[in-house]
Order: sequence, then C-alpha cells, then structure tokens
Amino acid sequence: MKRQDPGIERVVRAPPKVGVFGIGLEAYWGQFEGLHDRLVGYQAQVESRLAGFGVDLVSAGLVDTAPRARAAGELFSREGVDLIVCYVATYATSSQVLPVVQQRRVPVLVLNLQPTAQLDYPNVDTGEWLANCCACCVPELSCAFARADIDFNVVSGHLFEEAPPGSSLGPAWSQIEDWCIAAIAVGTVRTARFGFLGHTYPGMLDMYTDFTMVHAQLGAHVEVLEMCDLKTRVDAVTDPEIAAKLEVVRQVFDIQAGVTDGPLLWSARVACGLDRLIADFELDGLAYYYRGLDGNEYEELGASLIVGNSLLTARGIPCAGEGDLKTCIAMLLMDALEAGGSYTEFYAMDFVDNFVLMGHDGPGHIAISDSQPQLRQLELFHGKRGAGVSVEFKVKNGPITILGLTQTRDGNMKLIAAEGDSLPGPIMQIGNTNSRLQFGLGPAQFMDAWCTQGPTHHVALGVGHQLRRLRKVARLLGIDLSITGD
Repeated sequence: MKRQDPGIERVVRAPPKVGVFGIGLEAYWGQFEGLHDRLVGYQAQVESRLAGFGVDLVSAGLVDTAPRARAAGELFSREGVDLIVCYVATYATSSQVLPVVQQRRVPVLVLNLQPTAQLDYPNVDTGEWLANCCACCVPELSCAFARADIDFNVVSGHLFEEAPPGSSLGPAWSQIEDWCIAAIAVGTVRTARFGFLGHTYPGMLDMYTDFTMVHAQLGAHVEVLEMCDLKTRVDAVTDPEIAAKLEVVRQVFDIQAGVTDGPLLWSARVACGLDRLIADFELDGLAYYYRGLDGNEYEELGASLIVGNSLLTARGIPCAGEGDLKTCIAMLLMDALEAGGSYTEFYAMDFVDNFVLMGHDGPGHIAISDSQPQLRQLELFHGKRGAGVSVEFKVKNGPITILGLTQTRDGNMKLIAAEGDSLPGPIMQIGNTNSRLQFGLGPAQFMDAWCTQGPTHHVALGVGHQLRRLRKVARLLGIDLSITGD
C-alpha cells in the first residue's frame, strides 16, 4: 500500500496463532552427544524468524516420541492454532508426527530446511549427517499426511540461505513469509464480522450471496443490518464529532470547486454515524445498498455514504457498494495482504493503448491512490437515487492484482485473480475511481479469458503482484483459485 493519509488510523488485527514443533528421534540422543541440543538451537532460530513475520507462535518444542506428539497435539488444540508448522530437524518416524496434527485439523507447513549447504562428504560422520538429514523423512510424512487427509505443504531449502541481491530474504524464507502472511489474511477472514446493510442492487444475480455459505465455507459471520440501525447512530452524532471528521476529510481529500458546505457537512455526519455502526456491531467489513424513494431519509442516507466508507476502507474495514458481500470479502483478503483492495468493476477496453479501464462509483481504497484523492459533488449517481459528494482517484502506477470471489454451480466459493500493471495517463473525471490497467493479454483476450471463469460483476483491486500469496491463501481456505493470463 503504502500511502497513509493523516487522520486515518489503520485497524490493528489480532495475529493468527501458529503452532510450531520440531521433530527428531529420541533414540539418537544417547548415541550422538550434542545432537539434541544442536537441533534445539536450530529450532529456536526457526521460531525466532517465524515470529518476525507477524504471527503469534505456540511452541511445542522438539517432539521425539509418540506420547510427546499427542501432548503437542493437545496443546495446539487447546490454543486453537490456525496453522501448524513442522520443522524437520532430523529423521523422525511418521507415527510420532501424525498425532500432532490430527487433533487440530488445520493446514500444516512442513519446513525441510537443511542447516548445511553441502556436506563434507569424505569426512562427515553419522552424527553430522543426522544433523542435516531433514530431507530423509519428508516423503514419509507427506504420505502419512495425504492418507490421513491432512492438508499440508512443504518448503525445502537451506536454513541459513543468503538473500539474493535486491531481496531481504532467500527463496525458502520468502516462501515461508508468504505462508505466514497468507495465514494472517485467512485468519482475518475466518474471524471477520461482515455487516450487510440494506439489500443487494435489484436484479444483479451475480451478487446475491448465500449467507450460510459464507459461514460454512469461510467461517466468517454475516450481521444483517437495517437502515434504521444507521439512521439512529447518525442522529446521535455530536457537533464535536462532526468537526473532528471534517478536519480529517480536509486533510485526506482534495476538495474540488463545486463541493458545497451542506453536502460536505452531511457526509461528515454520516461518516461519524458509520464509525458508530462499525464499532457497535464490531464489524470488519460492510456490504451495503439501499434504493430509497422520492428523496426520503433512507435515500438521503444511502447517497451520502461514499466519504465515510472510503475512510473506513482506508483504515482496513472494506466497504462494498450494491450489496456485494463476496467482493467485500475479497477486499478484506487483499487488505490483509497489505495490498489495499478497492471496489472495482470493468469500465471499458482501450484498443489503442492496450489497457482495460476499471473503476467504480462510490467508495475506493484511498490508501492506494496515486495522489491525493478528490471529492466531487455530483447531481446524480448513475443507476442510483440521490446526489451528493463522491470520491475520484486512480490507483498508483506499477504492479497490481485483481481478485474476485464467485460461486460455482455446485455452490462452492472460488477465487479468481490476475496480475497486471496500473499505467499512467488521463482518466475520466466523473467523480468515480478509475484506473488504466494492463494485463498479460490484450484487452479483448483478457476479457474473454476472465469471463470463462464465471466471475461476478466486481473485483478487489490491490497493489503489487500478489498471486504467490493468493495461491497460499486459497490452499489455507480450502477453496479453488483460478488465474487469468498466468
């Protein structure tokens, strides 16, 4: 992301719990002096590096017998860990490893990290070999996990690898960091509370969402809200709250000529009401839409949510218009990957400069704007009732990723993603977010390929190339990921 506007305080999320244990064979300790302590030291270094990736570690130490394995499994079950990391310190039988992961049915990451880059073959003794033979039991563990229906992934490499030029981590540790960040994103969604305010935009069949499916497949919670829940809180807002919010709005946005005091003041009041709504219902995201009628109070509220919801999205509480809950979930995933995640749809194809124009009316993730986002006053919102203040910006130039969440014919959720680049150049000045995005395929070919996946209308647009981490997110969530243009 990493544009942070003054006055916007990012939400602090609880880190996921990661259970970590090392493995070895108790029979070796009496045979090879110092081997046990040496391997414990290696494990301590592994745990130290894992902790630096932002996760909450629960360590079961070095597991070397079947009874200790059961005790480790009980620990991870009590602590409710979200991911289990098995550090293969030396050979261990699969029967003393499987019990660790069977009690808490979460994905397992097996670290096959050899301490020495190369053995001194003519001079190495058995003890030295055993200190480096982590690869020996990884196939055995893989077989046991597969037959026991345990989701697992293996990362192999050199424990003390050097980072290549221009990188802070070597290839193995870069993968491990990706797994930790993916676990953070998945833990964020699995514990999330999504508000659903109002209803879906009428007739948009792609956006109708089965709330039970969200609970069952993702573990998230959907809280159904009424417009009166918001109105009550907007009515309760105080003048000091409005004054403070107006100060934030003036710091964050470039307020264009034509934005009058009345709509700006009302947007600030509604933004304060939204803050109260989020706090009272402990929400991590909000999907919303309400049509209203003849200028009634709910129409006035619905037309004035853009400023407040843009500020919430920048804080890490994504807000998706038109009642699109699935895209709100994708936005939260992207935000937890520190990529942003702006509410976006396909606008147009440019066959001259070879890009796809993408954006949306309503709130956007202003933390990934290429410059200070603008506020414009609109006399109408196309396809919607009411008028008011709207947000306009483009995503900053450079690598980007789009992520959609859809539902398959058999009722399963599926992620769809593509990497590309945000290009410099003019955009439409219509009070909408819009960006010039170029993918690996031409505009027409990309659209054809994307639509074969059965996507929904919208996507979450984030910065950076995120496919490496999204593949791991999908594995941890246990849902499919389709990639366009890969």
